[in-house]
Amino acid sequence: MHEVKVYDGAGNLKKVISVKKLTERSDRLFNTPSLYQKGSKKPKSPTQASEVPGKN
Repeated sequence: MHEVKVYDGAGNLKKVISVKKLTERSDRLFNTPSLYQKGSKKPKSPTQASEVPGKN
């Protein structure tokens, strides 16, 4: 594993993530699989699902 360099939109170096931090993160992900899940979207209500956008 190699260190990761993070740049902003202008190309300036913002931070460097060390190998130690990356290893700690991978260990956390391995021990807690729920960290892989992203936020779930709320389901649409039946009234919103039946509405057709653009038709009034």
